[in-house]
Amino acid sequence: YTDFRHVICFPNAKINLGLNIIEKRPDGFHNIQTVFYPIGWNDALEVIENKSHRKGAEKISLGISGIKPGSVKNNLVSKAYRLVDEKFSLPPVKAHLHKTIPAGAGLGGGSANAAFFINLLNEKFELNITIEERQAMAAQLGSDCAFFIENKPVFASAKGDVFSPAALDLAKYFFVVVYPAIHSNTAEAYKGIIPQKPKYDLHEII
Repeated sequence: YTDFRHVICFPNAKINLGLNIIEKRPDGFHNIQTVFYPIGWNDALEVIENKSHRKGAEKISLGISGIKPGSVKNNLVSKAYRLVDEKFSLPPVKAHLHKTIPAGAGLGGGSANAAFFINLLNEKFELNITIEERQAMAAQLGSDCAFFIENKPVFASAKGDVFSPAALDLAKYFFVVVYPAIHSNTAEAYKGIIPQKPKYDLHEII
């Protein structure tokens, strides 16, 4: 692989354009219909190879700063590294994640961090993982995580992990995202929803 001293990327948030919750699935999730659209609200993820790694220690050393830094062990960046490392036996790395995208806001910040990290590891260690394989890896970490592998507008169905192209360009528009500082637990939020067949198919509206 190509040696690298320092790499930084800027995982972005996404918004949902429409959300139809159609039915509850046997696995406890819900089948939905929505459009994922990337927006320019970014975290920062910095990575270097860890030349001073001690044998037996965790192979990824992750630091987190910014708003409400959570558990390092359970962070999706750490989980993404372990997922790729399990298959490709990666060199140890040091990573730092600076959070500006709030968690529990439906903006996909954690999912973006994981997907961008999978892409970064694939590129810098020359793993030659296909887009489809990277999406399959990302899908193990969260329903919307695979979206950020290609990071372009899509119609999302099933539990938010089946994509089809959405020919949508909103670059001429200005987005205002209002975050009321309320953390929404996805599982809890879906518990109170009564699924129903949509009156309008989003494919017909967009």
